[in-house]
Amino acid sequence: MENENFHKQVTEPMLLTGDTPFEDSCNVPEKIGEYKIEGLLERGGMSILYLGTHPETKKPTAIKVLLSKYVSNPEIVKRFLDEAEIISMADHPNIVKLFGHGEWEEGLYIAMEFIEGISLRQYLLRQPFSLKQALEIIIDIAYALCHLHTHGVIHRDLKPENILFTESGAIKLIDFGIAQLNTEGKKTVKSSNNHLIGTPIYMSPEQRDSPDSVSYPSDLYSLGIITYELVLGKLCHGRIHLSLMPKGLKPILTKMLQPNPNNRYQDTVDFISDVTNYMHSKSFEKESLPIDQLSEAAHHIKQAQQHLLPLNLPKWPHAKLGVSLHKGLTISGIYYDFFISEDDTLTIVCVEPEKKGIEGVIYTATIRGIIKTLFHSRHTPINEIASTLNKAIYHDSMSSQFQFSIVTFSHTSNTMSYTSSGQSPIWISVDGNEELTKLTSYCPPLGELKSHIFEIHTLPWNVGSSCFITSYTIADPTHREDRTFLEEYVKTALQESKNQNPQHVCDELTRKMRISTKQTIQNNSIALIGIQRV
Repeated sequence: MENENFHKQVTEPMLLTGDTPFEDSCNVPEKIGEYKIEGLLERGGMSILYLGTHPETKKPTAIKVLLSKYVSNPEIVKRFLDEAEIISMADHPNIVKLFGHGEWEEGLYIAMEFIEGISLRQYLLRQPFSLKQALEIIIDIAYALCHLHTHGVIHRDLKPENILFTESGAIKLIDFGIAQLNTEGKKTVKSSNNHLIGTPIYMSPEQRDSPDSVSYPSDLYSLGIITYELVLGKLCHGRIHLSLMPKGLKPILTKMLQPNPNNRYQDTVDFISDVTNYMHSKSFEKESLPIDQLSEAAHHIKQAQQHLLPLNLPKWPHAKLGVSLHKGLTISGIYYDFFISEDDTLTIVCVEPEKKGIEGVIYTATIRGIIKTLFHSRHTPINEIASTLNKAIYHDSMSSQFQFSIVTFSHTSNTMSYTSSGQSPIWISVDGNEELTKLTSYCPPLGELKSHIFEIHTLPWNVGSSCFITSYTIADPTHREDRTFLEEYVKTALQESKNQNPQHVCDELTRKMRISTKQTIQNNSIALIGIQRV
Protein backbone atom coordinates (compact mmCIF):
# COMPACT_ATOMS: atom_id res chain seq x y z
CA MET A 1 0.00 0.00 0.00
CA GLU A 2 1.18 3.58 -0.56
CA ASN A 3 0.98 4.42 3.11
CA GLU A 4 1.10 1.61 5.65
CA ASN A 5 -0.22 3.92 8.37
CA PHE A 6 -3.24 4.88 6.31
CA HIS A 7 -5.46 2.20 7.87
CA LYS A 8 -4.91 3.79 11.30
CA GLN A 9 -6.66 7.03 10.35
CA VAL A 10 -10.05 8.04 11.79
CA THR A 11 -13.01 7.34 9.55
CA GLU A 12 -16.45 8.87 9.51
CA PRO A 13 -18.73 6.96 11.94
CA MET A 14 -20.61 4.13 10.29
CA LEU A 15 -24.35 3.71 10.63
CA LEU A 16 -23.48 0.18 11.71
CA THR A 17 -20.22 -0.54 13.47
CA GLY A 18 -19.86 -4.18 14.46
CA ASP A 19 -16.78 -3.49 16.56
CA THR A 20 -18.47 -0.79 18.62
CA PRO A 21 -19.76 -2.12 21.98
CA PHE A 22 -23.31 -1.07 22.78
CA GLU A 23 -24.22 0.61 26.03
CA ASP A 24 -25.77 -1.77 28.53
CA SER A 25 -27.79 1.13 29.89
CA CYS A 26 -29.56 1.71 26.58
CA ASN A 27 -33.32 1.52 27.07
CA VAL A 28 -34.96 -1.08 24.83
CA PRO A 29 -38.38 0.04 23.52
CA GLU A 30 -41.27 -2.40 23.52
CA LYS A 31 -42.25 -1.58 19.96
CA ILE A 32 -40.85 0.24 16.92
CA GLY A 33 -43.44 0.85 14.25
CA GLU A 34 -45.37 -2.41 13.93
CA TYR A 35 -42.45 -4.52 15.14
CA LYS A 36 -42.28 -5.95 18.66
CA ILE A 37 -38.76 -5.53 20.05
CA GLU A 38 -37.10 -8.54 21.69
CA GLY A 39 -33.72 -7.10 22.60
CA LEU A 40 -30.65 -5.08 21.67
CA LEU A 41 -28.24 -6.46 19.07
CA GLU A 42 -25.58 -3.76 18.86
CA ARG A 43 -24.96 -0.04 18.98
CA GLY A 44 -23.13 1.70 16.15
CA GLY A 45 -21.77 5.19 15.65
CA MET A 46 -25.07 6.67 14.45
CA SER A 47 -27.62 3.92 14.96
CA ILE A 48 -28.86 1.14 17.21
CA LEU A 49 -29.74 -2.32 15.93
CA TYR A 50 -32.55 -4.17 17.71
CA LEU A 51 -33.91 -7.69 17.36
CA GLY A 52 -37.61 -7.57 16.63
CA THR A 53 -40.46 -9.82 15.53
CA HIS A 54 -42.21 -9.46 12.18
CA PRO A 55 -45.92 -8.78 12.82
CA GLU A 56 -47.14 -11.21 10.13
CA THR A 57 -44.54 -13.97 9.81
CA LYS A 58 -43.49 -13.81 13.51
CA LYS A 59 -39.92 -14.34 12.32
CA PRO A 60 -36.95 -12.50 13.87
CA THR A 61 -36.27 -9.14 12.22
CA ALA A 62 -33.40 -6.67 12.50
CA ILE A 63 -34.63 -3.15 13.28
CA LYS A 64 -32.13 -0.36 12.67
CA VAL A 65 -32.89 2.96 14.38
CA LEU A 66 -31.19 6.29 13.75
CA LEU A 67 -30.00 7.84 17.01
CA SER A 68 -32.28 10.70 18.04
CA LYS A 69 -29.44 13.24 18.17
CA TYR A 70 -28.93 12.84 14.41
CA VAL A 71 -32.59 13.17 13.38
CA SER A 72 -32.11 16.92 12.86
CA ASN A 73 -29.03 16.44 10.65
CA PRO A 74 -30.19 16.56 6.98
CA GLU A 75 -27.05 14.85 5.66
CA ILE A 76 -27.30 11.88 8.00
CA VAL A 77 -31.08 11.57 7.57
CA LYS A 78 -30.61 11.58 3.78
CA ARG A 79 -28.02 8.83 4.05
CA PHE A 80 -30.25 6.77 6.35
CA LEU A 81 -33.21 7.06 3.95
CA ASP A 82 -30.93 6.27 1.00
CA GLU A 83 -29.91 3.06 2.75
CA ALA A 84 -33.55 1.96 2.95
CA GLU A 85 -34.06 2.85 -0.72
CA ILE A 86 -30.94 0.94 -1.78
CA ILE A 87 -31.88 -2.23 0.13
CA SER A 88 -35.43 -2.06 -1.27
CA MET A 89 -34.04 -1.99 -4.82
CA ALA A 90 -31.92 -5.10 -4.26
CA ASP A 91 -33.52 -8.49 -4.83
CA HIS A 92 -30.73 -11.01 -4.67
CA PRO A 93 -30.19 -14.14 -2.52
CA ASN A 94 -26.78 -12.83 -1.41
CA ILE A 95 -28.06 -9.41 -0.25
CA VAL A 96 -29.97 -8.62 2.94
CA LYS A 97 -33.71 -8.04 2.34
CA LEU A 98 -35.77 -5.02 3.39
CA PHE A 99 -39.11 -5.54 5.16
CA GLY A 100 -40.07 -1.91 5.67
CA HIS A 101 -39.03 1.49 6.97
CA GLY A 102 -40.67 4.56 8.39
CA GLU A 103 -41.04 6.90 11.32
CA TRP A 104 -41.70 6.17 14.98
CA GLU A 105 -41.97 8.39 18.04
CA GLU A 106 -38.20 8.70 18.43
CA GLY A 107 -37.22 9.12 14.78
CA LEU A 108 -36.56 6.80 11.84
CA TYR A 109 -36.18 3.04 11.49
CA ILE A 110 -35.38 0.39 8.88
CA ALA A 111 -36.69 -3.19 9.26
CA MET A 112 -34.49 -5.79 7.60
CA GLU A 113 -33.96 -9.52 7.33
CA PHE A 114 -32.29 -10.86 10.48
CA ILE A 115 -29.36 -13.00 9.38
CA GLU A 116 -28.20 -15.68 11.78
CA GLY A 117 -24.56 -16.38 11.17
CA ILE A 118 -21.04 -15.03 11.54
CA SER A 119 -19.05 -12.51 9.53
CA LEU A 120 -16.50 -13.49 6.93
CA ARG A 121 -13.89 -11.87 9.19
CA GLN A 122 -14.81 -14.15 12.11
CA TYR A 123 -14.80 -17.17 9.82
CA LEU A 124 -11.38 -16.26 8.41
CA LEU A 125 -9.94 -15.84 11.90
CA ARG A 126 -11.28 -19.27 12.81
CA GLN A 127 -9.91 -21.28 9.88
CA PRO A 128 -8.34 -20.74 6.43
CA PHE A 129 -10.11 -21.57 3.17
CA SER A 130 -8.88 -23.80 0.40
CA LEU A 131 -8.18 -21.98 -2.87
CA LYS A 132 -11.37 -23.43 -4.37
CA GLN A 133 -13.51 -22.42 -1.36
CA ALA A 134 -12.03 -18.91 -1.32
CA LEU A 135 -12.76 -18.28 -4.99
CA GLU A 136 -16.28 -19.74 -4.77
CA ILE A 137 -17.02 -17.29 -1.94
CA ILE A 138 -15.56 -14.42 -3.95
CA ILE A 139 -17.74 -15.28 -6.96
CA ASP A 140 -20.86 -15.24 -4.76
CA ILE A 141 -19.86 -11.79 -3.42
CA ALA A 142 -19.13 -10.62 -6.96
CA TYR A 143 -22.59 -11.67 -8.16
CA ALA A 144 -24.16 -9.65 -5.33
CA LEU A 145 -21.94 -6.71 -6.26
CA CYS A 146 -22.91 -7.08 -9.91
CA HIS A 147 -26.58 -6.90 -8.92
CA LEU A 148 -25.96 -3.69 -6.97
CA HIS A 149 -23.99 -2.08 -9.81
CA THR A 150 -26.75 -2.95 -12.28
CA HIS A 151 -29.09 -0.89 -10.08
CA GLY A 152 -26.65 2.00 -9.88
CA VAL A 153 -25.45 1.27 -6.33
CA ILE A 154 -21.85 1.58 -5.12
CA HIS A 155 -21.40 -0.14 -1.75
CA ARG A 156 -18.31 1.88 -0.67
CA ASP A 157 -17.73 -0.23 2.46
CA LEU A 158 -17.10 -3.74 1.18
CA LYS A 159 -15.12 -5.62 3.84
CA PRO A 160 -15.20 -9.03 5.60
CA GLU A 161 -17.23 -7.58 8.51
CA ASN A 162 -20.05 -6.70 6.10
CA ILE A 163 -20.24 -10.16 4.54
CA LEU A 164 -22.08 -12.78 6.59
CA PHE A 165 -22.09 -16.58 6.48
CA THR A 166 -25.53 -17.97 7.25
CA GLU A 167 -26.08 -21.26 9.08
CA SER A 168 -26.63 -22.94 5.70
CA GLY A 169 -23.30 -21.61 4.38
CA ALA A 170 -24.79 -18.93 2.10
CA ILE A 171 -23.24 -15.47 1.70
CA LYS A 172 -25.15 -12.29 2.64
CA LEU A 173 -23.93 -8.78 1.89
CA ILE A 174 -25.03 -6.25 4.53
CA ASP A 175 -24.57 -2.64 5.74
CA PHE A 176 -25.46 -0.07 3.10
CA GLY A 177 -25.04 2.84 5.52
CA ILE A 178 -22.60 4.68 3.25
CA ALA A 179 -23.62 3.17 -0.09
CA GLN A 180 -23.99 5.65 -2.93
CA LEU A 181 -26.62 5.83 -5.65
CA ASN A 182 -24.92 6.44 -8.98
CA THR A 183 -28.11 6.66 -11.04
CA GLU A 184 -28.22 9.48 -13.54
CA GLY A 185 -30.14 12.45 -12.19
CA LYS A 186 -29.46 11.57 -8.53
CA LYS A 187 -27.55 14.14 -6.55
CA THR A 188 -25.10 12.86 -3.99
CA VAL A 189 -25.04 14.57 -0.62
CA LYS A 190 -21.40 15.37 0.06
CA SER A 191 -19.82 14.89 3.43
CA SER A 192 -19.69 18.10 5.42
CA ASN A 193 -16.54 17.19 7.35
CA ASN A 194 -13.01 16.08 6.59
CA HIS A 195 -13.34 12.53 7.87
CA LEU A 196 -12.89 9.59 5.55
CA ILE A 197 -15.96 7.63 4.49
CA GLY A 198 -15.34 3.90 4.49
CA THR A 199 -12.82 1.48 5.98
CA PRO A 200 -9.20 2.42 5.13
CA ILE A 201 -7.75 -1.08 4.68
CA TYR A 202 -10.29 -1.92 1.96
CA MET A 203 -10.67 1.57 0.50
CA SER A 204 -9.64 2.41 -3.06
CA PRO A 205 -7.15 5.27 -3.60
CA GLU A 206 -9.81 7.46 -5.20
CA GLN A 207 -12.20 6.92 -2.29
CA ARG A 208 -9.53 8.23 0.08
CA ASP A 209 -9.14 11.40 -1.98
CA SER A 210 -12.77 12.03 -2.91
CA PRO A 211 -15.22 9.62 -1.22
CA ASP A 212 -18.30 11.28 -2.74
CA SER A 213 -17.27 10.84 -6.37
CA VAL A 214 -16.26 7.20 -6.79
CA SER A 215 -17.63 4.66 -9.24
CA TYR A 216 -17.99 0.89 -9.58
CA PRO A 217 -14.24 0.08 -9.91
CA SER A 218 -13.85 1.33 -6.33
CA ASP A 219 -15.92 -1.61 -5.07
CA LEU A 220 -13.85 -3.96 -7.22
CA TYR A 221 -10.67 -2.65 -5.58
CA SER A 222 -12.19 -3.54 -2.17
CA LEU A 223 -13.15 -6.98 -3.51
CA GLY A 224 -9.55 -7.42 -4.64
CA ILE A 225 -8.28 -6.89 -1.07
CA ILE A 226 -10.85 -9.41 0.24
CA THR A 227 -9.82 -11.91 -2.46
CA TYR A 228 -6.19 -11.53 -1.43
CA GLU A 229 -7.06 -12.16 2.23
CA LEU A 230 -9.19 -15.24 1.58
CA VAL A 231 -6.53 -16.83 -0.61
CA LEU A 232 -3.77 -15.81 1.84
CA GLY A 233 -5.79 -17.39 4.67
CA LYS A 234 -5.58 -14.45 7.07
CA LEU A 235 -6.24 -10.73 7.39
CA CYS A 236 -3.57 -8.63 5.66
CA HIS A 237 -3.93 -5.39 7.70
CA GLY A 238 -3.32 -3.32 4.58
CA ARG A 239 -0.10 -5.02 3.48
CA ILE A 240 -0.29 -6.60 0.02
CA HIS A 241 2.40 -8.92 -1.42
CA LEU A 242 1.12 -10.41 -4.66
CA SER A 243 4.20 -12.66 -4.84
CA LEU A 244 2.40 -14.83 -2.24
CA MET A 245 -0.51 -15.49 -4.60
CA PRO A 246 -0.92 -18.41 -7.03
CA LYS A 247 0.64 -17.61 -10.40
CA GLY A 248 -2.60 -17.83 -12.37
CA LEU A 249 -4.44 -15.50 -9.96
CA LYS A 250 -1.78 -12.76 -9.93
CA PRO A 251 -2.83 -11.00 -13.18
CA ILE A 252 -6.47 -10.90 -11.97
CA LEU A 253 -5.52 -9.38 -8.60
CA THR A 254 -3.02 -7.03 -10.24
CA LYS A 255 -5.81 -5.65 -12.41
CA MET A 256 -8.22 -5.32 -9.47
CA LEU A 257 -5.70 -3.42 -7.34
CA GLN A 258 -4.51 -0.89 -9.92
CA PRO A 259 -4.18 2.61 -8.33
CA ASN A 260 -5.85 4.18 -11.36
CA PRO A 261 -9.54 3.11 -11.52
CA ASN A 262 -9.47 3.31 -15.32
CA ASN A 263 -6.97 0.43 -15.38
CA ARG A 264 -9.12 -1.86 -13.24
CA TYR A 265 -12.05 -4.06 -14.21
CA GLN A 266 -14.88 -1.74 -15.24
CA ASP A 267 -17.54 -4.43 -15.02
CA THR A 268 -17.95 -7.13 -12.36
CA VAL A 269 -19.02 -9.61 -15.04
CA ASP A 270 -15.53 -9.47 -16.59
CA PHE A 271 -13.97 -10.21 -13.21
CA ILE A 272 -16.34 -13.16 -12.63
CA SER A 273 -15.50 -14.50 -16.09
CA ASP A 274 -11.74 -14.33 -15.48
CA VAL A 275 -11.97 -16.03 -12.06
CA THR A 276 -14.23 -18.76 -13.46
CA ASN A 277 -11.87 -19.39 -16.39
CA TYR A 278 -8.94 -19.60 -13.98
CA MET A 279 -10.79 -22.13 -11.78
CA HIS A 280 -11.32 -24.35 -14.85
CA SER A 281 -7.75 -24.04 -16.07
CA LYS A 282 -4.91 -26.55 -15.75
CA SER A 283 -2.85 -24.05 -13.78
CA PHE A 284 -5.57 -23.92 -11.08
CA GLU A 285 -5.24 -27.67 -10.52
CA LYS A 286 -1.46 -27.30 -10.16
CA GLU A 287 -1.59 -24.25 -7.92
CA SER A 288 -3.63 -25.63 -5.04
CA LEU A 289 -2.20 -24.33 -1.77
CA PRO A 290 -0.46 -26.65 0.74
CA ILE A 291 -3.26 -26.07 3.24
CA ASP A 292 -5.99 -26.92 0.71
CA GLN A 293 -6.22 -30.61 1.63
CA LEU A 294 -6.55 -29.76 5.31
CA SER A 295 -9.25 -27.16 4.58
CA GLU A 296 -11.18 -29.57 2.38
CA ALA A 297 -10.89 -32.30 5.04
CA ALA A 298 -12.24 -29.93 7.71
CA HIS A 299 -15.15 -29.08 5.39
CA HIS A 300 -15.97 -32.77 4.91
CA ILE A 301 -15.72 -33.43 8.64
CA LYS A 302 -18.33 -30.71 9.25
CA GLN A 303 -20.60 -32.37 6.73
CA ALA A 304 -20.06 -35.72 8.45
CA GLN A 305 -21.04 -34.06 11.74
CA GLN A 306 -24.50 -33.47 10.35
CA HIS A 307 -24.94 -37.19 9.71
CA LEU A 308 -24.51 -37.89 13.43
CA LEU A 309 -27.82 -36.13 14.02
CA PRO A 310 -31.34 -37.25 13.02
CA LEU A 311 -32.79 -35.36 10.07
CA ASN A 312 -36.33 -35.22 11.47
CA LEU A 313 -38.05 -35.28 14.84
CA PRO A 314 -40.00 -38.48 15.57
CA LYS A 315 -43.80 -38.49 15.35
CA TRP A 316 -44.92 -39.16 18.91
CA PRO A 317 -48.44 -37.84 19.58
CA HIS A 318 -48.11 -37.69 23.37
CA ALA A 319 -45.75 -34.70 23.49
CA LYS A 320 -44.52 -31.64 21.62
CA LEU A 321 -40.86 -31.87 20.67
CA GLY A 322 -38.22 -29.34 19.76
CA VAL A 323 -34.51 -29.50 19.01
CA SER A 324 -31.86 -26.95 18.15
CA LEU A 325 -28.09 -26.90 17.85
CA HIS A 326 -25.84 -23.88 18.29
CA LYS A 327 -22.71 -24.56 16.24
CA GLY A 328 -19.79 -22.96 18.02
CA LEU A 329 -16.47 -22.02 16.48
CA THR A 330 -14.99 -25.41 17.42
CA ILE A 331 -15.82 -28.70 15.70
CA SER A 332 -18.09 -30.66 18.03
CA GLY A 333 -18.97 -34.33 18.25
CA ILE A 334 -22.36 -33.85 19.90
CA TYR A 335 -24.83 -36.64 19.12
CA TYR A 336 -28.49 -36.90 20.05
CA ASP A 337 -31.17 -39.34 18.94
CA PHE A 338 -34.76 -40.49 19.53
CA PHE A 339 -36.06 -44.04 19.89
CA ILE A 340 -39.68 -45.22 20.17
CA SER A 341 -40.04 -48.73 21.62
CA GLU A 342 -42.74 -51.36 20.99
CA ASP A 343 -44.62 -50.32 24.15
CA ASP A 344 -44.76 -46.73 22.77
CA THR A 345 -42.28 -45.13 25.18
CA LEU A 346 -39.96 -42.44 23.88
CA THR A 347 -36.25 -42.46 24.75
CA ILE A 348 -33.92 -39.52 24.12
CA VAL A 349 -30.15 -39.97 24.14
CA CYS A 350 -27.59 -37.16 24.22
CA VAL A 351 -23.83 -37.75 24.02
CA GLU A 352 -20.91 -35.34 24.13
CA PRO A 353 -17.21 -36.33 23.86
CA GLU A 354 -14.61 -34.66 26.04
CA LYS A 355 -12.17 -34.83 23.11
CA LYS A 356 -12.90 -32.00 20.67
CA GLY A 357 -12.28 -31.44 16.98
CA ILE A 358 -12.05 -34.17 14.36
CA GLU A 359 -11.04 -36.73 16.99
CA GLY A 360 -14.26 -36.13 18.93
CA VAL A 361 -16.43 -36.54 15.82
CA ILE A 362 -14.81 -39.90 15.01
CA TYR A 363 -15.23 -41.17 18.57
CA THR A 364 -18.86 -40.07 18.69
CA ALA A 365 -19.57 -41.88 15.40
CA THR A 366 -18.35 -45.07 17.07
CA ILE A 367 -20.60 -44.54 20.11
CA ARG A 368 -23.55 -43.78 17.83
CA GLY A 369 -23.18 -47.20 16.22
CA ILE A 370 -23.13 -48.97 19.60
CA ILE A 371 -26.21 -47.08 20.83
CA LYS A 372 -28.23 -47.87 17.71
CA THR A 373 -27.29 -51.55 17.99
CA LEU A 374 -28.40 -51.68 21.64
CA PHE A 375 -31.78 -50.15 20.85
CA HIS A 376 -32.51 -52.25 17.81
CA SER A 377 -31.41 -55.61 19.22
CA ARG A 378 -33.71 -55.81 22.25
CA HIS A 379 -35.50 -53.74 24.86
CA THR A 380 -32.72 -52.80 27.30
CA PRO A 381 -33.21 -50.78 30.51
CA ILE A 382 -31.53 -47.40 30.31
CA ASN A 383 -29.13 -48.13 33.18
CA GLU A 384 -27.93 -51.26 31.37
CA ILE A 385 -27.40 -49.21 28.20
CA ALA A 386 -25.27 -46.76 30.19
CA SER A 387 -23.32 -49.60 31.79
CA THR A 388 -22.70 -51.38 28.46
CA LEU A 389 -21.50 -48.14 26.87
CA ASN A 390 -19.24 -47.40 29.82
CA LYS A 391 -17.50 -50.80 29.54
CA ALA A 392 -17.12 -50.52 25.78
CA ILE A 393 -15.57 -47.06 26.03
CA TYR A 394 -13.29 -47.97 28.94
CA HIS A 395 -11.81 -50.99 27.13
CA ASP A 396 -11.54 -49.26 23.75
CA SER A 397 -8.23 -47.80 22.59
CA MET A 398 -9.81 -44.40 21.88
CA SER A 399 -9.15 -43.45 25.53
CA SER A 400 -11.84 -40.81 25.55
CA GLN A 401 -14.64 -40.01 27.99
CA PHE A 402 -18.18 -38.87 27.32
CA GLN A 403 -20.87 -36.79 28.96
CA PHE A 404 -24.09 -38.77 28.59
CA SER A 405 -27.83 -38.39 29.24
CA ILE A 406 -30.61 -40.87 28.56
CA VAL A 407 -34.27 -40.13 29.38
CA THR A 408 -37.34 -42.31 28.81
CA PHE A 409 -40.90 -40.91 28.73
CA SER A 410 -43.97 -43.11 29.30
CA HIS A 411 -47.45 -41.77 28.56
CA THR A 412 -49.10 -44.87 30.07
CA SER A 413 -47.50 -44.64 33.52
CA ASN A 414 -47.16 -40.82 33.39
CA THR A 415 -43.50 -41.06 34.40
CA MET A 416 -40.11 -40.11 33.08
CA SER A 417 -36.94 -42.04 33.98
CA TYR A 418 -33.39 -40.89 33.51
CA THR A 419 -29.75 -41.52 34.22
CA SER A 420 -26.79 -39.37 33.22
CA SER A 421 -23.04 -39.26 33.57
CA GLY A 422 -20.59 -36.42 33.74
CA GLN A 423 -22.09 -32.94 33.71
CA SER A 424 -24.95 -33.30 31.23
CA PRO A 425 -27.80 -31.35 32.86
CA ILE A 426 -31.48 -32.10 32.42
CA TRP A 427 -33.97 -29.35 33.26
CA ILE A 428 -37.57 -30.12 34.21
CA SER A 429 -40.71 -28.30 35.26
CA VAL A 430 -43.44 -30.56 36.65
CA ASP A 431 -47.15 -29.94 35.90
CA GLY A 432 -46.45 -26.52 34.39
CA ASN A 433 -44.56 -25.28 37.47
CA GLU A 434 -42.87 -21.94 36.87
CA GLU A 435 -39.52 -23.09 38.26
CA LEU A 436 -37.03 -25.20 36.33
CA THR A 437 -35.22 -27.85 38.35
CA LYS A 438 -31.83 -29.22 37.32
CA LEU A 439 -31.54 -33.02 37.37
CA THR A 440 -28.21 -34.84 37.55
CA SER A 441 -27.27 -38.31 38.75
CA TYR A 442 -23.67 -37.38 39.67
CA CYS A 443 -22.14 -40.33 37.85
CA PRO A 444 -18.61 -40.09 36.39
CA PRO A 445 -18.24 -39.58 32.61
CA LEU A 446 -18.58 -42.72 30.51
CA GLY A 447 -15.23 -44.44 30.21
CA GLU A 448 -13.65 -42.97 33.35
CA LEU A 449 -14.13 -46.08 35.53
CA LYS A 450 -13.93 -49.74 34.55
CA SER A 451 -17.40 -50.39 35.94
CA HIS A 452 -20.09 -48.29 37.55
CA ILE A 453 -23.65 -48.85 38.74
CA PHE A 454 -25.96 -46.41 36.99
CA GLU A 455 -29.14 -45.77 38.97
CA ILE A 456 -32.48 -45.02 37.32
CA HIS A 457 -34.32 -41.99 38.69
CA THR A 458 -38.08 -41.77 38.11
CA LEU A 459 -40.29 -38.67 38.30
CA PRO A 460 -43.95 -37.84 37.52
CA TRP A 461 -44.60 -36.93 33.88
CA ASN A 462 -48.08 -35.42 33.69
CA VAL A 463 -49.78 -33.17 31.15
CA GLY A 464 -48.08 -29.77 31.12
CA SER A 465 -44.69 -31.04 32.33
CA SER A 466 -41.64 -29.91 30.35
CA CYS A 467 -38.13 -31.29 30.06
CA PHE A 468 -35.03 -29.85 28.38
CA ILE A 469 -31.92 -31.94 27.78
CA THR A 470 -28.71 -30.02 27.12
CA SER A 471 -25.21 -30.87 25.97
CA TYR A 472 -22.29 -28.44 25.90
CA THR A 473 -19.14 -29.00 23.89
CA ILE A 474 -16.60 -26.96 25.86
CA ALA A 475 -13.56 -25.91 23.81
CA ASP A 476 -11.36 -26.61 26.84
CA PRO A 477 -12.98 -29.12 29.27
CA THR A 478 -10.59 -28.04 32.06
CA HIS A 479 -12.29 -24.63 32.16
CA ARG A 480 -15.15 -25.53 34.50
CA GLU A 481 -16.15 -21.88 34.79
CA ASP A 482 -17.13 -21.97 31.09
CA ARG A 483 -19.56 -24.84 31.70
CA THR A 484 -20.94 -23.13 34.81
CA PHE A 485 -21.45 -19.92 32.86
CA LEU A 486 -23.19 -21.77 30.02
CA GLU A 487 -25.48 -23.61 32.43
CA GLU A 488 -26.55 -20.36 34.08
CA TYR A 489 -27.04 -18.73 30.68
CA VAL A 490 -29.15 -21.65 29.45
CA LYS A 491 -31.24 -21.80 32.63
CA THR A 492 -32.02 -18.06 32.48
CA ALA A 493 -32.94 -18.26 28.80
CA LEU A 494 -35.12 -21.34 29.34
CA GLN A 495 -36.86 -19.69 32.27
CA GLU A 496 -37.71 -16.63 30.17
CA SER A 497 -39.56 -18.60 27.48
CA LYS A 498 -40.37 -21.88 29.24
CA ASN A 499 -44.14 -21.81 28.69
CA GLN A 500 -43.79 -21.53 24.91
CA ASN A 501 -43.81 -24.38 22.40
CA PRO A 502 -40.60 -26.49 22.91
CA GLN A 503 -39.38 -25.80 19.37
CA HIS A 504 -39.89 -22.08 19.92
CA VAL A 505 -37.93 -22.27 23.19
CA CYS A 506 -35.07 -24.17 21.55
CA ASP A 507 -34.91 -21.79 18.58
CA GLU A 508 -35.08 -18.74 20.85
CA LEU A 509 -32.22 -19.96 23.00
CA THR A 510 -30.08 -20.78 19.95
CA ARG A 511 -30.80 -17.33 18.51
CA LYS A 512 -29.69 -15.66 21.74
CA MET A 513 -26.45 -17.62 21.61
CA ARG A 514 -25.76 -16.64 18.02
CA ILE A 515 -26.14 -12.93 18.71
CA SER A 516 -24.35 -13.04 22.06
CA THR A 517 -21.11 -11.06 22.36
CA LYS A 518 -19.75 -13.51 24.95
CA GLN A 519 -16.74 -15.44 23.66
CA THR A 520 -17.65 -18.46 25.80
CA ILE A 521 -20.95 -18.81 23.96
CA GLN A 522 -19.54 -18.12 20.50
CA ASN A 523 -16.77 -20.71 20.89
CA ASN A 524 -18.76 -23.64 22.24
CA SER A 525 -21.40 -25.84 20.62
CA ILE A 526 -24.63 -26.44 22.51
CA ALA A 527 -27.41 -28.93 21.77
CA LEU A 528 -30.86 -28.41 23.25
CA ILE A 529 -33.77 -30.87 23.13
CA GLY A 530 -37.17 -29.88 24.50
CA ILE A 531 -40.25 -32.02 25.21
CA GLN A 532 -43.63 -31.03 26.66
CA ARG A 533 -46.34 -33.52 27.67
CA VAL A 534 -49.72 -32.94 26.03
